[in-house]
Amino acid sequence: MTAEVSDGSRTEARPATTAWAYHLDGFVPIAEATVPVTTQGLHYGTGVFEGIRAHVVPGRPELAVFRLRDHLERFARSCRLLRIDLPHDVDELMALVVELLSRNGSASDTYIRPLAYKYRLLPGTRPGVSLRGNSDALSVIAFALGDYSPTAGVRCSISSWTRPTGRSLPVRAKATGAYLNNALAVDEARAAGYDDAILLNERGGVAEASTANVFAVRGEELLTPPPDADILEGITRDTVRVLAAELGLGYAERPLQPADLLLADEVFLTGTGLGVTPVVEIAGRDVGDGEPGPVTTGLRRRYHDLVRGSDDRHEHWITRVRVP
Repeated sequence: MTAEVSDGSRTEARPATTAWAYHLDGFVPIAEATVPVTTQGLHYGTGVFEGIRAHVVPGRPELAVFRLRDHLERFARSCRLLRIDLPHDVDELMALVVELLSRNGSASDTYIRPLAYKYRLLPGTRPGVSLRGNSDALSVIAFALGDYSPTAGVRCSISSWTRPTGRSLPVRAKATGAYLNNALAVDEARAAGYDDAILLNERGGVAEASTANVFAVRGEELLTPPPDADILEGITRDTVRVLAAELGLGYAERPLQPADLLLADEVFLTGTGLGVTPVVEIAGRDVGDGEPGPVTTGLRRRYHDLVRGSDDRHEHWITRVRVP
């Protein structure tokens, strides 16, 4: 099977199984998408990224990319914080992602990772930590990734690692260097036998999980920490806000303490990778009856259908890409 791909000047047939990446200034086989060890983003964590999901549409030869524009707009905002000049605007980035998916011809659920980073020292610039005096680079990869969110739920620890304050790091940006904090928290949690970690902010309030926002359910109301709790304002978090209104659920952003999670009827996580995932245990204590609750289960089902393009009310959130 072949896929028709174009580089702007010609169209040619490529095997649909060829893995492509966008790297620096064009599409290349992914094995060629490499960087030198002198890359500044590698040394100092001066890069930003996004995680975007594309799901197979049941019964159709296409992928549904969920909230692509929203992800890429956040990507552009993150770049501005780190003085990274993107070579493309958001519309061009969207077209680039669509082209990448078409070239790869994947017929399975896919994860898309745009990455922008400080690349080379400009002439006359001395080595050192700086956001100036470096060139900028863009790479985008995509790879098959199915649903890894367990329906039975996850068990979380309360991490001894604190979520950085926005006065220390740009926590509202998906900055590569900042994820060392997340990696340490996950490593500690898994060493103790848990699946994930919930991090507190410097005030002792609930911030977020390692790569997800946190929700507590009380009755038919959803509670989640506000932006000033040093969270990343997740796109899935915002999606749940919209779904809650459609399902007649209350929604409030307010500071949460660990005890609010332990006393909640249900707790769940939201994120591009996890979708809507129940939390059934926190710090050795069952959440509710220790099983996924009805509110979480309903939201999870609704979200599952939504991201696969089966809801006409939110067609504006879907970018459809035809695949072989």
